[in-house]
Amino acid sequence: MAYGSKGLAASDLDTMDNQKLADELAKAKAELFNLRFSQATGQLEDHGRFRAVKKDIARIYTIVRERELGIRTEPSTEKPTKAEKAKKK
Repeated sequence: MAYGSKGLAASDLDTMDNQKLADELAKAKAELFNLRFSQATGQLEDHGRFRAVKKDIARIYTIVRERELGIRTEPSTEKPTKAEKAKKK
């Protein structure tokens, strides 16, 4: 992935539950606010980070919306049974 944060790829976001996604979204929005503030005061040094954070926010919104539409499913919190573990091997 050329832009974005490590750990925020679509496959990584897909393993998170809705609460974790909401936390990541809040964290990314706070970072975007700080980057915009730095840009307005002329102190922004890493302009690429600005773009990466915006893409991370869009990626999170996409995962959330796909779950709402039923395209993706939220990971289950149940532990797999012995039969499911054996099936994976």
